Amino acid sequence: MRIPFTQVDAFSGEPFGGNPAAVMPLTTWLDDAVLQRIAEENNLSETAFIVPADGGEADFELRWFTPTSEVALCGHATLASGHVVLESGTVLTTVRFRTRQAGILDVARADSGYTLALPAWAP
Repeated sequence: MRIPFTQVDAFSGEPFGGNPAAVMPLTTWLDDAVLQRIAEENNLSETAFIVPADGGEADFELRWFTPTSEVALCGHATLASGHVVLESGTVLTTVRFRTRQAGILDVARADSGYTLALPAWAP
């Protein structure tokens, strides 16, 4: 199986700086066990998987996996996913992701990079 991916160093403009995340655009969702194995193989703190949304309120669906489990939210991998989409030749200035546990997350172009508003959850 060949799936293209991009490794993005979030929070940095320098190679090997910041916080790395893999972003893997898919056309449809793979089985959860396959997503988990891919994240394990990548061996980064997070691997983000994005799939075009089927209409509605979002442009893409987004899920995050560590090498050992799916997680509810990951800020740096969300920014990395926004970077991959917004630098892909799209005319979008904001990309909207629908997530399974964190709701809708928007990544927007900004003067010096990207912005992202994260949900505030009670402890």
